[in-house]
Amino acid sequence: MPKIKTHSSSKKRFSLTATGKVKRAKAFKRHILNKKTTKRKRNLRKSAIASPANAATVKMLIPYK
Repeated sequence: MPKIKTHSSSKKRFSLTATGKVKRAKAFKRHILNKKTTKRKRNLRKSAIASPANAATVKMLIPYK
C-alpha cells in the first residue's frame, strides 16, 4: 500500500495527546487586541482540545503524528 501524504498546514497547527485527542491553539489572538481584556488574552494562550466532530477529520490529515 502507498503511504498517505501528511497535510502540511495541519501538521503545523495540530498535535495529538498521549490519549489520542487532537490538541489545537485557540483563535482570536492575532490582532485587534486593544479591546480584549488581559484575562481574555491570557486564556487564549492556552491550548484546547478539538471537538470530536472535527477530530476525526484532523486525524486523517495527520496520520503519522
